[in-house]
Amino acid sequence: MRTKPGWTLALTAAAALTLPASTTPAQDEAPAPSLDVVTFVDGREVRGRIIKETAEAIWLDLGFDVLKAPRTSVDAIVRADAEAEPEAAPSQSLYRVAAGSLPERSAREQAQRWGEAVALVSTPSGTGSGFVIHPDGYTITNAHVIQGETRVKCTLFERDGEGMRRVVIDDVEIIAVNNHLDLALVRLSRKDGRPFSTVYLAGSDELAAGQEVFAIGAPLGLERTLSSGVIATTLRDFQGVTYIQTTTQINPGNSGGPLFNLKGEVIGVTNMKIPFGEGLGFAIPARYVRDFLRNREAFAFDKNNPNSGHTYHDAPPRESFGVAPILHDEAER
Repeated sequence: MRTKPGWTLALTAAAALTLPASTTPAQDEAPAPSLDVVTFVDGREVRGRIIKETAEAIWLDLGFDVLKAPRTSVDAIVRADAEAEPEAAPSQSLYRVAAGSLPERSAREQAQRWGEAVALVSTPSGTGSGFVIHPDGYTITNAHVIQGETRVKCTLFERDGEGMRRVVIDDVEIIAVNNHLDLALVRLSRKDGRPFSTVYLAGSDELAAGQEVFAIGAPLGLERTLSSGVIATTLRDFQGVTYIQTTTQINPGNSGGPLFNLKGEVIGVTNMKIPFGEGLGFAIPARYVRDFLRNREAFAFDKNNPNSGHTYHDAPPRESFGVAPILHDEAER
């Protein structure tokens, strides 16, 4: 990637963008698309579309070239309107995907953007995580998070002015459970009927070892925890299911939470780690989630089914031993 020529190009572009209107011929032009505005520490501005971001640098598409700028040279970034991002509305499959390519951004910025859709899932026996996929409150989590339970509540954090407000949803209905894939679908409801914030589900499976990813969840009940890492492999097999292996820290309580790429798409559902092993976390790929949602009627939850979320106690132990009198031959004489 060229550094010095790229900077020369950036300054030329900035100068062209700040020319007075009188120096250009008057003409009717189509409205310019919404662009990101990057202000550098020396006061110069560049407009373009940010296509990738890391902690060290940003990449800005200027239309005729791509500028790589170190973070230390950037003073401020004004994002293009979120409405400009192409998006597919939720379908009958309940999830939504981006209709076009989304720009990559840092994990910190993506977490700020999508954190409202990540939930703390609580039951009488423990806690886990989940994420909202539909404005009507449909939420994905792990089957083992709600296994054996029928009383579930979810906690969300929604923006309230400049801060965050904790919202506890007690009205949670279990919709479908697939124990083999360790996936569950629940529905959150609130009295005022306001829609919920949602996330994108990745529409393709373009994953690669070394790709940067991050998770948001509630490990050990610590809400709104962000951890980041890379994909170690996309082909880790356990009991006939292929998992994403990641160096992202996954701990008890992360189960059911989203694993994001840097575009802000959910590429997997975190569900387990190797005990006493650091950097050995696993996530269920999004393709299994899409299939589960499309065929959710096959996994519909029925509270009257003894295999559902009701727990049965073991029979009490015997208080006396030997042959029960009613079974002894002498008892019939």
